[in-house]
Amino acid sequence: MSVKIRLTRIGRHKDPFFRIVAADSRFARDGRYIEQIGYFDPEKGVENAVIDEELAMKWLNLGATPSDTVKAVFNRKGLLAKYAASKKPAKKAEKKAAKPAAEKKPAAEKKPTAKKTTSSKK
Repeated sequence: MSVKIRLTRIGRHKDPFFRIVAADSRFARDGRYIEQIGYFDPEKGVENAVIDEELAMKWLNLGATPSDTVKAVFNRKGLLAKYAASKKPAKKAEKKAAKPAAEKKPAAEKKPTAKKTTSSKK
């Protein structure tokens, strides 16, 4: 199941209003969704979008991919920077943990190999 964080449109004709939801990518845009993360009114602008940061971080950590528009909203709200900052220390800790394990392994001794001679047939 591929989870996307995307907008679902509510509101009437020529008066858009969007929910930011985590949804299975196979479902319709305005169809079933897993969880509502926030909402966005384009008339008020991105700065006034309401997003539950805990839920957004939860879904990003679970591997949900945001749509282009949601990525722009998250970027303006500073969520992508927080997500990137939370991922970097984990990667550094993994690299530090991996290095001592690699150093503890004994080096395999190299055995001399005999060179094969090629005979040329005439």
